[in-house]
Amino acid sequence: FFFRPAQWAVLRLAMARLLPPTASLVLVVALAAAALGGAHATGARRGDAELGLEAAAAAAATAPAADAPYLVGTGIADMTGPAADVDFMGYAQPSQTGQGIHFRQRARAFVVADPTTNARFAFVSIDAGMSSQPLVREVVAKLQSHFPDGRYNFTNVCISGTHTHGTPGGFHQYVLFQITSLGAVPQTLAAYVNGVTNAIVRADANVKPGRILINSGLVDDANINRSPTAYANNPADERARYANNTDHDMVLLRFEAADGTEIGMLTWYATHGTSMNNTNRLISGDNKGAASMFVEASKNPPGTLPGDGSFVAAFASTNLGDTSPNTNGPHCLDTGLSCDNPTSTCNGKNELCVGSGPGRDMLDSTQIIAQRQVDTAMALYEGATTALAGPVDFRHQWVNMPSFTVANASGTGGGNVTLCKPAMGYAFAAGTTDGPGAFNFKQGTTTSNPFWNAISHFIATPSAADIACQHPKPILLATGDTDTPYEWDPATVSTQLLRIGQLFILAVPGEFTTMSGRRIRESVRAQLIASGAAGEDAVVVIAGLSNTYASYITTFEEYQVQRYEGASNVFGPHTLEAYQQQFGSLAAAMAAGKPVAPGPSPPDLSSKQISLLPGVVADSVPSGKAFGGVQTQPAASVKVGGTVTSTFYSACPRNNLMTEDTFLTVERQGAGGAWTVVAVDGNWETAFHWYRHSGISSESFADISWTVPAGTPAGTYRIGHKGYYKHFLGHTVPFSGYTNSFAVTS
Repeated sequence: FFFRPAQWAVLRLAMARLLPPTASLVLVVALAAAALGGAHATGARRGDAELGLEAAAAAAATAPAADAPYLVGTGIADMTGPAADVDFMGYAQPSQTGQGIHFRQRARAFVVADPTTNARFAFVSIDAGMSSQPLVREVVAKLQSHFPDGRYNFTNVCISGTHTHGTPGGFHQYVLFQITSLGAVPQTLAAYVNGVTNAIVRADANVKPGRILINSGLVDDANINRSPTAYANNPADERARYANNTDHDMVLLRFEAADGTEIGMLTWYATHGTSMNNTNRLISGDNKGAASMFVEASKNPPGTLPGDGSFVAAFASTNLGDTSPNTNGPHCLDTGLSCDNPTSTCNGKNELCVGSGPGRDMLDSTQIIAQRQVDTAMALYEGATTALAGPVDFRHQWVNMPSFTVANASGTGGGNVTLCKPAMGYAFAAGTTDGPGAFNFKQGTTTSNPFWNAISHFIATPSAADIACQHPKPILLATGDTDTPYEWDPATVSTQLLRIGQLFILAVPGEFTTMSGRRIRESVRAQLIASGAAGEDAVVVIAGLSNTYASYITTFEEYQVQRYEGASNVFGPHTLEAYQQQFGSLAAAMAAGKPVAPGPSPPDLSSKQISLLPGVVADSVPSGKAFGGVQTQPAASVKVGGTVTSTFYSACPRNNLMTEDTFLTVERQGAGGAWTVVAVDGNWETAFHWYRHSGISSESFADISWTVPAGTPAGTYRIGHKGYYKHFLGHTVPFSGYTNSFAVTS
């Protein structure tokens, strides 16, 4: 998550107190536009997950296909948000508002139940930047309305974001995450809530006796560490235990019905959803969403449209905090040379230090990184033989982090430390090599600046205790010290532990770095084994960005370096240790078979939300034209591998999200003249690019393209476009149109 609004968000609120509203808005937009831009070596050592599964393979007998110790179900649903005008969540680039769809967002749900105890939970991986408290709250409310028996609640529903940076924002309730989306965007939240709810309901309806197999292996060349100097500050003997400065392990679950029918795949692998950079304007699930789509296309029957198949494949996030999929690494845009590593700058400017690769452009890179994950996943899936065996269980607890006391805290000589109120450091405003900031903020900054302090203190002035608590982080935004117009950062977070047999899932509310993830996996696993709750075959995985978003979690040593991740570690240097203790408590309760107190519920800020995104007033077309009419016809023929494009007179996609539908169709004509849909706006090969020629114009257009995939039969095709336009009287009206036919040739 490269949310870098600090250098202009503080000015926005400061100027709001000093200038008239219009002048303040103009200044903020100008500053935003200026300010925000947005080594793999496979070793001989094996990662934690692989070693754990090696023990599991030796300890667990392979279950026969007829053995069905669990009830399992999978479900998928469309959760695509508004495809126009809404800022994408992730890079916090104000100019990165949506202009269409590359491929649709999906919610992918997995329900697992123990038939002997009736214990059940739902794990959902969503094509979004992360989960949020409003999202979970409203999904749970809808589920409890749908299921009168109350089978789902906060304790057994886990919603984990893939961390794509190419999907609409506005679904959080805290100010810090709403600035570039101009506050809350109810349409985004509603789309996400409905999609996640539908996925869980479908998975629950599909529940049947079955089994789950587990496997792990290494993914080649799909991540690098974007903060290697911070990683290098971890103890040398600890680093020596690992072959790489990122985790290369993928853990995979294979879901089967009792009769052997394959129903799903769920993987965890650490790489950021930043293959698509901050110039992308089309909704995209990035590399993980693409990987899911590629596997589903291969496992469902030929011709199945995206989202329609019964086989569900999710590529979920884990401890990806300091990883990047841009495997060519960062280089200076002006010289092509390597950046200054400690600060990620080029001649003192961080805007010029940008990571790239491995492809020729961001689309190519997305496909490559997706395919590398797919290649490993398919091999692990086909080779999975170790069955999960044992109870289904879960524990959940809300935790108020600023009041959490860490025992034997690092750097204290064995003393206790209370965590800090949330705050963002200077390097938070510097961004990362996947999306740099501006205004000469630099990563690695451990001193403050009087000018920026004066500006940021218009929002909140950190106390001496805040400064001491967060040291050596220089506080740029004291987000825990203000509630104007409402809270800026969460103080209360969700912690959740899920179990399926020998697999334990830590659902964490943020982005753990590589080493912080290794430490918490190791400490929880050791506790589970010591308590007798698990054997040496225990596998612990992290489900990242789950249920709440509370930014980054680094090790104590990484925090001292104050790279972007350390500066975004909001609760201070001992945050990781707090999570280790908290998940240790959940593990102890699970081992003892005891419940845990729910903890303090987070605030419901729904009544306070501000929404400043203008609505759609009306749509229009030039005189003599019609909505859905074709402005530019496609070429008369196109070869397989080529791209065909057409332009339509269109209307704002926010009028109707076309949920479980499509804004475009590619259709093939059959022998009898009937047309069959062969591709939609959920396919990788299509693109729906919507735009206006002027920001104040009511006229808009849609460029629709289709790159003809290999194996497409020769024949006659056409492109269709549909949607809804808004009448000047306020109601919406459906429209549709088609191009002339064209030939696909080999």
